[in-house]
Parts: sequence; C-alpha cells; structure tokens
Amino acid sequence: MPIYTLRTTVGRERTVLDSLDAKLTNNSKGIKSMLSPAELKGYIFIEGSEEDIRKATQGVPHIKGLINKPIKIEELSNFFSQEVKEITIKEGDVVEVVGGPFKREKAKIVRIDEAKREAKIELVESAVPIPITIKLDLLKSTREI
Repeated sequence: MPIYTLRTTVGRERTVLDSLDAKLTNNSKGIKSMLSPAELKGYIFIEGSEEDIRKATQGVPHIKGLINKPIKIEELSNFFSQEVKEITIKEGDVVEVVGGPFKREKAKIVRIDEAKREAKIELVESAVPIPITIKLDLLKSTREI
C-alpha cells in the first residue's frame, strides 16, 4: 500500500490527525495508518490509496494539500527507531540542569533510575536540600564532588 505525504499547518498536525481519525472511525475504507513525526513539522504520512486519502481529507481544516508522489517505507525508517544515549553521569556527580524550571542550576545526583531515564537531584545552591526527579535529557555533566 503506498504512503502519501499530507501538508498541514505547522503546529496543527495533531488536530488534523484527530479530525481524520474521527472521520475514518466509521468509514476507514482504504486508509491503513497515519504518522505525524514530531521532528518533521507540517507533514503527516498516510498509508492508503490516493483516491481514498483525497476523499478522507476533503473538508478537514488545516490541510494545505497532498503531495502526489508516494514515498517508500525505507524513507520513514529513521522516524520509527529511537536512538538511546548511553548514561554518562553517576551518583555523586555535579550536573547542570539545561531545561525546565531549574534551568542553569547546579545539582548533585542522588539516585539514577535507568529504566525510566530519570535522576533524583538536589540543588547545590538551595538552603534546604529538596529532592527533585528530572529526566536525564535535561542534565549536563560538569564535574564530580
């Protein structure tokens, strides 16, 4: 089954997917699947015949158009695989928080949960040590104590 690319308004991909899903729930016809990768804003990939996709997308808001040329599944393979980074920090390390409400704060790692990819930290510069659970992606290693 061919995969076609649907152009949408940037930031409205989820709205378009929800609208199409609601429209196709009763009458799915020839559409097999839909994908909206977070890394590729303004595009949705739909597996199905071109005619069925055109009928399903008719009247749905925030759709800019359908690209007539089908794409191969191999071109989408990088959106399906998730690269897991190796955890380089350990308990006792001093890290810098690079995102969230504690951005640019220094913290000490108390515990690491590898399964959830989270760490429990205590802010270095706070008067009272309060344990905070934060995703490892939001931490940058600086030095050890």
